Amino acid sequence: MTAPLTPHDQHSPHDEPGEGRPPSHGQPSGDSGAPYPSGYPGHASGHPEHPGHPGHAELSEHSEHSEPGPELRAELVRASLVAIAVAVSGVLLGLLWLWLAPKVPLVSDGSAVYLKNSEGEDAVGADGVFTLLGLAFGAVSAIVVFLLFRHGGIALVVGLAIGGVLASVIAWRLGVWLGPTSDVVAHAKAAGKGVTFDGPLKLGAKGALLAWSVAAMVIHLVLTGLFGPRDPEPALPPPAPMPEAR
Repeated sequence: MTAPLTPHDQHSPHDEPGEGRPPSHGQPSGDSGAPYPSGYPGHASGHPEHPGHPGHAELSEHSEHSEPGPELRAELVRASLVAIAVAVSGVLLGLLWLWLAPKVPLVSDGSAVYLKNSEGEDAVGADGVFTLLGLAFGAVSAIVVFLLFRHGGIALVVGLAIGGVLASVIAWRLGVWLGPTSDVVAHAKAAGKGVTFDGPLKLGAKGALLAWSVAAMVIHLVLTGLFGPRDPEPALPPPAPMPEAR
């Protein structure tokens, strides 16, 4: 009678593969029962490193949309330079307005100050001169900007509009500051009774401050429509071959 086999004498089917027996499914044929280490590249859970992983695609797409392209940055820089240059040229507009605007003659009788020409339109003429000068400066600035930047976009037009408003405000305040004093009573006392003196330079119609911007945008739009670069026309498909006559 033989003794029963002890557990140490039994062989597990996983200890040693038999001769000619293929390895189990999912297990490599070499020294394999050990799984891949946790730091194996490309297999760490939650941190995919493969460049084609969807997570990387989302990150790259987000970075592309978050930062403006070089063309957009260059266009914004050009628009800023245009706005600054146009605003600075408002100094010339202010000097011309002071020189060309009609003077408003005033006279004092010792107790009050009156218009010397009560039916004159000198006060309204100052607004008209400012408006005409603003339109002329707006047209010139639009032509210059178009000749310098033919491929400019909407940012240049916005720069022209903002610069035109700033230039008009600078011209208005400069003309008033360099013109006759706004203290009419003190000026009348200094001039004396019955002596004609010039009244202060005023801009009654504040809408004239928009003349430069409106003219610049309209002229630039017209020039772009007439002489701007054209998009290439799409190529026409080749004509279909004619069927052969039988």
